[in-house]
Amino acid sequence: MTETQLTPFIASRADGFDGLRLVRPSFVPELRLHLADDPIVLRARIEAEFGPGATPFWAIAWIGGQALARYVLDHPEVVAGRRVLDVGSGGGIAAIAAAKAGASTVIANDIDPYALVAATMNAEANAVAVTFDQDELLDGDGGDAEVILIGDAFYASSLAVRMQSFLQRAVARGAHVLVGDPDRGHLPASWLKVLTSYRVSGLGAAEDSEITRVSVLGPANR
Repeated sequence: MTETQLTPFIASRADGFDGLRLVRPSFVPELRLHLADDPIVLRARIEAEFGPGATPFWAIAWIGGQALARYVLDHPEVVAGRRVLDVGSGGGIAAIAAAKAGASTVIANDIDPYALVAATMNAEANAVAVTFDQDELLDGDGGDAEVILIGDAFYASSLAVRMQSFLQRAVARGAHVLVGDPDRGHLPASWLKVLTSYRVSGLGAAEDSEITRVSVLGPANR
């Protein structure tokens, strides 16, 4: 899938709710992202064009990803001059924040090709250099990445188990890990400590409207 194929899904009217619109996320207004006016409408349009199964998770600035991007921009020293890997990147918000904060290289990884197209568009909108990767990485340890970012990926128990194992392998080889999470009930908190918490209201997806706090965490032994 190419950027040209997503172009028809950019909102066609200022007063419409029919696609993607370039906006500034409320918690990270320094960035601009192509986000869905209405994810349900966008999903229906994409499935009508490309077939079923194309849920546009990448068209929402999820609350954990926004918190992680906020933390990186406020603490650029955690990524500056380092090789950064953003796993489950979606639309690329954390990866773009890392690039803006001075990372030497940034890789945005997602197994969804639609997500990587959207992330490409978002990186271009923010004039930053990001490399994109569609490989399944969770059976490895993050390669040579010095910093690994995980934004809002602990939303299901099966994924949480795999993600925890991946991150523990990465930490064992010396990588620094940062996780943005609004406590969806699957985060393995026993080996993570809260670095900072943010009070939020109406941030991210509609189903997250009742979430009032989101945290950024790192390994407890660091």
